[in-house]
Amino acid sequence: MIFFIRAFIFISLLLASCTKSSNYRYLYHEPEKISDGMEVGTIQAADIDSVIIAKAINKIMRGRIDGIHSLLIYKDGKLVLEEYFPGHKYQWDAPSHKGDWVMWDRDMLHSIMSDTKSITSLCIGIAIDKGFIESVNQSIFDFLPDHQNFKTNGKDRITIEHLLTMTSGLEWYEWNAPYSSSDNPMIGIWYSDKDPISFILDGKLEYEPGTHFSYYGGSQVILGEIINNATSLAIDDFSDKYLFTPLGIDSVDWSLQFDNGVFEAAGGLKMKPRDMVKVGALFLNNGIWNGERVISEEWIKKSSSVFQGNTSIRIPGEPGKNDYSYSWWIKQLSHSDQAISIIHASGWGGQNIMIIPELNAVIVFTGGNYTRKPSSFNTLERYIIPSFKD
Repeated sequence: MIFFIRAFIFISLLLASCTKSSNYRYLYHEPEKISDGMEVGTIQAADIDSVIIAKAINKIMRGRIDGIHSLLIYKDGKLVLEEYFPGHKYQWDAPSHKGDWVMWDRDMLHSIMSDTKSITSLCIGIAIDKGFIESVNQSIFDFLPDHQNFKTNGKDRITIEHLLTMTSGLEWYEWNAPYSSSDNPMIGIWYSDKDPISFILDGKLEYEPGTHFSYYGGSQVILGEIINNATSLAIDDFSDKYLFTPLGIDSVDWSLQFDNGVFEAAGGLKMKPRDMVKVGALFLNNGIWNGERVISEEWIKKSSSVFQGNTSIRIPGEPGKNDYSYSWWIKQLSHSDQAISIIHASGWGGQNIMIIPELNAVIVFTGGNYTRKPSSFNTLERYIIPSFKD
């Protein structure tokens, strides 16, 4: 009932202003317990400062923090904050990629963009746990029978680990062109007359594999196809069987596929924010969810550790520098003058799954800042982390 009352209040504000409410004042409510396996609690019980949290949410609703669609906090095994805000749906061919204006809620799937890469990485880890793939050190061509013609000029040395860590050595780099342009090598795939795997592998090998970081989602597109060929399950079915079902997640959308059926396993997934929290909680619990092991502790440790050389990387639009592991980012911040590490999935527009082991917490943001600087990390540093008491 509380959920519907709050939704009615939000919608009333939305209809009254069509944009933001300068007079909005936040009133905290404990997240609703539903049948999704997630325990809930209060921010007070979690020792989180409600005054600081209220400041952040008031600023979001008043438009002083822009483009955030949801904010969720999971602390000490419980979801203690779950808030949704009005904003635009993503639409690639709309001005600034802004589609319909909606009131986001917990039942709506959100485009998680490059957070998809981190999900694909988890699927590779599970495939290794289950014995479908022997090792990250295997050549990618062990699992690409239809693309053996590209096994030349040193490309045969590209391994699964190189794709996971964005160190394949291929020429592609997707941050040099906007996502509205076919010059972006991720968008260029859609315009090519080649199949997507051929488009990616046809790139020039500019560096020895494993020696140079170059951000390109084509790596995860190939990883998705490796899962398909190694397990005889496409990534949508594989993730459902081995990752999402064990997490109690029953509604995701992998519908973005290339013309030949290959999945866009780098940025094409849609999920509910509450389910994104579960993925983060899997890290906090070293691969276990509600007493069941979903993925090995070893894979979680690998994903939480910097890959050699992948340090001090700037993500466009985000403050500071990050390191990179198995398709997860690692960032160093501070809390009460103590260093803390954040392992995070970061997606275009402000999609974030942030795991903070030192605080035993997961923070999830979704957003719509596709042509502006995302607000999530500034909000995290200015409000969320300071709200956690010593």
